[in-house]
Amino acid sequence: MSRYIRPKVPGACVFFTVNLVDRGAETLVRHVQVLRQAVAVTRAKRPFVIDAWVVLPDHMHCVWTLPEGDSDYSVRMAAIKAQFTSGLRRSGFRPTPLQRNGHGVNGGRQRVGLKPDLRGDVRRGNESPIWQKRFWEHHIRDEADFAAHVRYCWINPVKHGLVGHPRDWPFSSWHRDAGGAVW
Repeated sequence: MSRYIRPKVPGACVFFTVNLVDRGAETLVRHVQVLRQAVAVTRAKRPFVIDAWVVLPDHMHCVWTLPEGDSDYSVRMAAIKAQFTSGLRRSGFRPTPLQRNGHGVNGGRQRVGLKPDLRGDVRRGNESPIWQKRFWEHHIRDEADFAAHVRYCWINPVKHGLVGHPRDWPFSSWHRDAGGAVW
């Protein structure tokens, strides 16, 4: 098993990509209010600045700046994922198990680790997982890197063929930063 160690830089600005297990789902945009609530609850407990955010049907990208002296972005992302999953399940949402080689997600093996109930245990017939286990992060190096990653967030719905211009995608901080509604 690989042991990935994430960088710990207090006050860092970080870009994230976070995916659902079902890459064809529309879960995030259909339940964007649950996601917004999950972010609000997490930020109330563990503040961070949202520099950019875009929510697509099956994944999201965001740029955050952490408070001075705080490097724990991983706990924040885990909290958002857990809050979202719990909110969905409270509302009655049940993801359908993904079939891979007839054995279900993860080959039917039990999932272990931090909060395994959030990912489900296909072998026992529990709900299938909602989020991919990990997320991708990149620490922003300078102003040009920051601008490039904010632009990437905003252009992503266009890249995926969902809209023709970032202004046409409703689930983006583009609207907030262009003077419109918050994502």
